[in-house]
Amino acid sequence: MRKIVLTIILGVFVTGFVSAQKTKKKSASKKATPTAAVTPVKAEEKIEIVTDGLPKIKFVEETHDFGNIKEGTQATYEFKFTNTGNAPLILESVQASCGCTTPEWSKDPIAPGQTGKVIATFNSSGRPGTFTKTITVKYNGAVETNTNYLTIKGFVESAPVTPQTPVAVPEH
Repeated sequence: MRKIVLTIILGVFVTGFVSAQKTKKKSASKKATPTAAVTPVKAEEKIEIVTDGLPKIKFVEETHDFGNIKEGTQATYEFKFTNTGNAPLILESVQASCGCTTPEWSKDPIAPGQTGKVIATFNSSGRPGTFTKTITVKYNGAVETNTNYLTIKGFVESAPVTPQTPVAVPEH
């Protein structure tokens, strides 16, 4: 649950407005000219506004290290998450940092307290050496926190080179 706390600095305006409205009702019925009593609000008084209806995503982990994998392997990892907010969570977009990584994700809305997943598959064919790839996940939460970054990394061991048999050229 998100909470926004506001300090009232212009309490005189708020209190004066309420007093004027009460006075206006009295004057309409009695035709008298009222005097509005204004009571200032102290600066340390706070009003708490609770903003409901926002989903929030919480991943079990945001980074996975495959360690060493052999070239040609389709390395796959499932990132699990929970909707810790109080509204249905919808993954709006899930994008990998390059074409060698393919994401799949939960397409249906995730109810509060329920879980979903983002699956990342890295194609190691022709990519020997160290790799680090990012998956950007955007969802329907608060604008300032609605993007998460998942990372997969590891080391691709080169496939063994198969020695080629020399070509025999027949003699003429």
